[in-house]
Amino acid sequence: MTPTVSVNKLRHVYPPAREALRGVSFEVKAGETFALLGPNGGGKSTIFRILSTYFAPTSGTATILGLDLLRDAAAIRRRLGVVFQNPSLDGKLTVEENMRHQGHLYGLHGAPLATRIDELLARYRLSDRRRDVASSLSGGLRRRVELTKGLLHNPEVLLLDEPSTGLDPGARRDLWEHLTDLKKGRPVTIIVTTHLMDEADKCDRLLLIDEGAIVAMGRPDELKARIGGDVITIESSQPDALREQIAARFGQQPSMIGTTLRLERPAGHSFIPQLVEAFPGLVQSVNLSKPSLEDVFIHHTGRRL
Repeated sequence: MTPTVSVNKLRHVYPPAREALRGVSFEVKAGETFALLGPNGGGKSTIFRILSTYFAPTSGTATILGLDLLRDAAAIRRRLGVVFQNPSLDGKLTVEENMRHQGHLYGLHGAPLATRIDELLARYRLSDRRRDVASSLSGGLRRRVELTKGLLHNPEVLLLDEPSTGLDPGARRDLWEHLTDLKKGRPVTIIVTTHLMDEADKCDRLLLIDEGAIVAMGRPDELKARIGGDVITIESSQPDALREQIAARFGQQPSMIGTTLRLERPAGHSFIPQLVEAFPGLVQSVNLSKPSLEDVFIHHTGRRL
């Protein structure tokens, strides 16, 4: 099956010489929710801007829905829904007026546009807000209206840049419930950039990116399974000394994240008593956890996301 989005050796350099992408390649299948996960400045927003046709890459190629990103940008835009990180609502217009103007940009008018606006306002529980001025809405409601704007013309691909920015936990949960509901209708391919692990965990697949290069890619459960054991973190008043002694005693040297020691080890629950018994004066506290996506990032980069 032909992928909905295909990126091949994408590279981008910002003037004067900052390399934001270093030959990134990946594919997104039809109907997937795909996350670009990484720290700020890691390259995910550059990929987003290129895929949204905001600017062209320095080199490399990309296709969306079988269309070339450079040659067919205008045709791609008609089939894309884009929700940028920065607010795009006109605060002086009502919710309905914002949507109507968005529809005009895509050639929608009259009864079909009115019907589509009614449908989306009802689906996202905004019907009673249609005459509210956008500037009066809460952050969660504004984000919901931004989503309806992006969906107004029935896009086949939806791009979301840090969609939870500025939202409280309840509004974030609502947003992801809406995205899940969206997939229950016709299949929509969703690409979302985020630095939040819990959001990436909700996606079908994700790409971990750092310093412009791919760190890892796959399903969230698949990536966490690659850790190969439990994650043990240790606090100590003498972390350097304890690190060397653990290596000498157990043949495995912990990594150092700040002043915290970190080990990946199968059956970690049975190893902790051995650790505490061996170094009672050096171990202040020990924590055992199953691998998270942040652990995947630490495993590959040696630092927290």
